[in-house]
Amino acid sequence: MSGTIGDNVYRASGVVAAASAGISWQSVITGSTLTAVAGNGYPIDTTSNACTITLPASASVGDEIIFTDYDRTWGTYSITLDFNGLNYQSKDDSYTAEYTTDGQSVHIVYMDATNGWIPIEDEAVTDAPAKGNKEGIFGFGDDSTYTGVTNLVSDAGVVATDVAAVGTARNYPAACEYGGTGGKGIFGFGSTGSYVGMTNLVSTAGVVASDTAAVGTVRRSLAACDYGEDKGIFGFGYDGSPVGMTNLVSNTGVVGADVAAVGTAYYQLAACEYGGDKGIFGFGDDGSYTGKTNLVSNAGVVASDTAAVGTASSNPAACGYGYDKGIFGFGYEAGITSGTNLVSNTGVVGADVAGVGTGRYGLAATQYGGDKGIFGFGYNGGITAISNLVSNAGVVATDTAAVGTARNVLAACSFN
Repeated sequence: MSGTIGDNVYRASGVVAAASAGISWQSVITGSTLTAVAGNGYPIDTTSNACTITLPASASVGDEIIFTDYDRTWGTYSITLDFNGLNYQSKDDSYTAEYTTDGQSVHIVYMDATNGWIPIEDEAVTDAPAKGNKEGIFGFGDDSTYTGVTNLVSDAGVVATDVAAVGTARNYPAACEYGGTGGKGIFGFGSTGSYVGMTNLVSTAGVVASDTAAVGTVRRSLAACDYGEDKGIFGFGYDGSPVGMTNLVSNTGVVGADVAAVGTAYYQLAACEYGGDKGIFGFGDDGSYTGKTNLVSNAGVVASDTAAVGTASSNPAACGYGYDKGIFGFGYEAGITSGTNLVSNTGVVGADVAGVGTGRYGLAATQYGGDKGIFGFGYNGGITAISNLVSNAGVVATDTAAVGTARNVLAACSFN
């Protein structure tokens, strides 16, 4: 490249913004967290872990910070910017920005209170700020009889007492998010003694609506997750035998007709989102316990089977964490277990992680707080309501005392 690059704040298309002469480059950062200081440049090495970067709590017009991918690994372990009370490209701090391109550099300048920090150089980034739903809801299940009670989960992971049932009481349903930044949820399918397909929408305030008539094959013991940032998918299940069909959920909560099966039919499985806009079904029973998985593209297309990683099990639960990763956990594998398997932001399932907390199966899980998760309820020789929080690094905590009616074979999703 020839010519002179002058110091500037904004750039024209195709023109690189030069770093300020006042930037002070720091030592290589290898930790999972960093509190950034204006005027500094940071080489971020994510060879072994992702890094969450907290921006300054206050800033002046013209403040600059640079982050650069030290070892070209942001595509495997990303960096996430916590806005810390200020805006970022006009988005408030309920959002975060994630950068996932190998070899990338991000040069930000503080403009004003309205737009806040603006990237003046971020190379080939196409990722918009990501926002995870802040609250969750457990619902339906079996407490020795069919139930429709729900329990809200706060943005701090606190499970609330029972909310009276709305809609048909049933067990073995599934649930997922839809609506994107609108942050709504949907419960669907299950059993009342007969297989059903009705659904119940969940508002942005966590209010469950009355039944919506069934669409698609009635069944139980299925799973659901979101995809495409604002849509959902119900998949697999049992209608007298294992099935593999799926039903897409639009960004307005409308359930679509059956989509022909892809992969081995199975039931008593789990599903969660990963990568910000994709999903994964996994584990369960296809005639015997399995650990195989099926990825879901950001267009809702289910892929063929991926060979099992980790111990085969049935009746686990799964949820997202860390904005772009997932976790399968607990279940039954010739004995009740509390083991987990992490899912990377590229949909790769990790090896078994030793269990923490009371082993159980027939539980549910959901995201909360934007980047954390929670496993709750289930059966461990008796029905229970204990829960286990999941940190934004995928670490499962010990048991939290039960709140709400103990039950199993329920479902959960997040909302905002």
